Amino acid sequence: MILGTDPAIEVVGQAGDGVEGTSLAASLAPDVVLLDVRMPKRSGIEACVAIKETVPSAKIIMLTVSDEEADLYEAVKSGASGYLLKDSSIDEVTQAVRVVADGQSLISPSMAVKLIDEFKQMSRPDRDQVSPLRLTERELEVLRLVATGMNNREIARQLFISENTVKNHVRNILEKLQLHSRMEAVMYAVREKLLDIP
Repeated sequence: MILGTDPAIEVVGQAGDGVEGTSLAASLAPDVVLLDVRMPKRSGIEACVAIKETVPSAKIIMLTVSDEEADLYEAVKSGASGYLLKDSSIDEVTQAVRVVADGQSLISPSMAVKLIDEFKQMSRPDRDQVSPLRLTERELEVLRLVATGMNNREIARQLFISENTVKNHVRNILEKLQLHSRMEAVMYAVREKLLDIP
């Protein structure tokens, strides 16, 4: 109902549980999917993974009462582009849909702090890391700005390049580092100490 009041957003379907949500997303191929972390039959995290497999272009926002770091981490790993707490305002939810549809990531500010802390403490995975040195100087520059939360337009202004060029750089960064979302790129940048975070 809330989303339907925004003229920029068209609600194409709604589902009562994770299983129905997954099959509906597969048949409708929406631009953005809003999922609850806790859903009957299939959790939001499981639905997120399944939807990303069948509709890779769909951007997923997790909406939840949970401010547990583990849920947030799982959502990001599963390919979610946004993570909002249910106490978010109506405006914040509609804004999140627009921002995520535009290819950006969005996360509740209170959770962003937890995310940064979580990844600062994370030990490196055992699997071989892809060296950030495979990135060009410009790509490293773009990655650092992505990790500060800038969107493509802001990065383009900062680096005096076109928004399209920024999009290409972001796509190349994700491909080279074998990552799936801007949020994963932020996690990578924090883990690899590419940012100046105390």
